[in-house]
Amino acid sequence: MSDWLDVAGKKVIVTGGSSGIGASIIDELLGQGVVVANFDLQPGKVVHENLYYFQTDISNRQQVEENITKVVEELGQIDGLVNNAGINVPRLLVDEVDPHGQFELSDTVFDKMMAINQKGLFLMTQAVARTMMKRHEGVIINMSSECGLEGSEGQSPYAATKAAVNSFTRSWSKELGKQGIRVVGVAPGIMEETGLRTEAYETALAYTRGISVEELRKNYDKTTTIPLGRSGKLSEVADLVCYYLSDRSSYITGVTTNVAGGKTRG
Repeated sequence: MSDWLDVAGKKVIVTGGSSGIGASIIDELLGQGVVVANFDLQPGKVVHENLYYFQTDISNRQQVEENITKVVEELGQIDGLVNNAGINVPRLLVDEVDPHGQFELSDTVFDKMMAINQKGLFLMTQAVARTMMKRHEGVIINMSSECGLEGSEGQSPYAATKAAVNSFTRSWSKELGKQGIRVVGVAPGIMEETGLRTEAYETALAYTRGISVEELRKNYDKTTTIPLGRSGKLSEVADLVCYYLSDRSSYITGVTTNVAGGKTRG
């Protein structure tokens, strides 16, 4: 076990840790000796003596607060929170071809994305910060996205929630820094397959961009907009999360770091 980061024994909550980037983060944390509480609607495939699962709808205040109380009772304290859970439902603002149709943004889709991506992050952070304030230390990591800075065709609600996450990170770092709590953001760009590209997601995204699903899939391998010339690895996101949870990053707060291979619109 590598001990440069010296995070072994820390107690960390990861939301949405049963799949995708969240599962990769948990895998890396467990490898570093961290004790992890996974807050997700479904349990993951990993079984480990240092991994605890709490079925949680993070947009439900009662569930969030009850499960955080359970974590403190069982693990003694919370050293870190990784706000990773989020959903992305591609939709057009206005669909000229099919007004009010399946792929035009509706109140239901909008409200669901805001509830999970913004309200859920707020509820988790508020409840965890209350426990951290008692010890005047802790780290909160908010998972953002490159599109939170750039916007994204067919994904405006998702991009908007990630822009809000960036603002939460800056504002909360100013509030919580006075209590010894750091707040940082991580914004992945184009990543390798996460296992979350469902047929429904690909069909919707392809429609919003006026292309076929086959064309969309071909574009996954295009890296001409990335200076480093390749997609990112999930482990590279996990590595940064581990670093931010460690005391090696003890003077870093209030910033969101892109893990995007240098990709920008410029």
